[in-house]
Amino acid sequence: MIFSPSHKDKHSFIVDNSSDEVAGRSSYSDRWILVGVIALAIFGLLAVFSSTAYFAELKNTTAQAMLISHLFKVIIAFFVLIIFSKIDYRFVLRLALPMLILSWILLIIVTLYGTEVWGAKRFINVAGFSFQPSSLATVALLAHLIYMIERKAEKNILRSFRDTFVPMMIYVTISCALIGIEDFSSAAVLLALSMVVMFMGGVSKIQMGALVLIGVIGGSVLISSSTARMSRVTNYVEQVMHINSDRLESGSGYQSQQAYIAIARGQLTGVGMGKSAQRDFLPAPYNDFIYAIIAEEYGLIGASLILILYTLILLRGVVYVARNARTISGSLLATTFTITFVMYGYVNAAVATGLFPVTGLPMPFVSYGGTSMLFSGLMIGVVLNISKNKPPRTRTFF
Repeated sequence: MIFSPSHKDKHSFIVDNSSDEVAGRSSYSDRWILVGVIALAIFGLLAVFSSTAYFAELKNTTAQAMLISHLFKVIIAFFVLIIFSKIDYRFVLRLALPMLILSWILLIIVTLYGTEVWGAKRFINVAGFSFQPSSLATVALLAHLIYMIERKAEKNILRSFRDTFVPMMIYVTISCALIGIEDFSSAAVLLALSMVVMFMGGVSKIQMGALVLIGVIGGSVLISSSTARMSRVTNYVEQVMHINSDRLESGSGYQSQQAYIAIARGQLTGVGMGKSAQRDFLPAPYNDFIYAIIAEEYGLIGASLILILYTLILLRGVVYVARNARTISGSLLATTFTITFVMYGYVNAAVATGLFPVTGLPMPFVSYGGTSMLFSGLMIGVVLNISKNKPPRTRTFF
């Protein structure tokens, strides 16, 4: 098993701060992660305000109104972050299975009655509020896999095909299949993250190969069954291989082309805050391609700063928080939630720069959106709670 902290997990959700020094706990969360998230949120507020000007006119509203809406969601996300930084992370593990089952029910409802956005049903609208169940399914599945790994390890059956791998495969397959019906990119990312969790937890590598095979077959079926998905893959291959340029120029890769133009206009220092021209041409400049808008307005310097902030969170969460966690579940949970948070940011940037095909994944705490930001706050809150389980003093930066 990759993670093997020296202390056993205690099944208690009550945090006794009076014994912090004795137990090696600190009453303070990791400040570098918190600073990184706050900086991302500030960048997001500026970018959303700038990128929504044209979109707001189409929706008969104003950029100020959309900024206020986004700010309200940011405040809620930070409220959730603070709450989960105070709640013992083991409570999240215990609650994971019920939440996972609830997410399955909601995903079925989305498939049948969800609101269609950009050709896919991803949201449930209730009383004017929209909710994306795939975000709940992602957090719940990863947390439950970690809970299972710890329990199976205690019983010395972690490498059992029947008792460990089969149940895990069922949970992963159902979750990815329900998400993949309407949101293939999120399902693919979730499958990859599930594999990372199982690998770190010590699940048999040979058995994991079967899950990879299922993912490849299932992904091929989902891609081939959708004209839109096939078009995205085809456009990506043509861009990477530099073939059929006439087809690209005719508009088949419109989103990517506009993103490239935005990034090129930004050069080193950018065109200036609020002066983006490509926001009027990109279909989702406030969400899927917000990184392109940042690169246009703040240049290579601003775009690089965003990636540096995500990298800072990655290093602190994995190298420092996870390494110093007192339990197996704490180590796995800190690593998994940190990687999940940062991966979404990296993938969003990769799409805007043409490294990945168009996916529709948001940039955590930067993109305009409610559900993804809410669960991003939850994940960071859990990581901050785990960060309290560290030596009282340290002189290392990472």
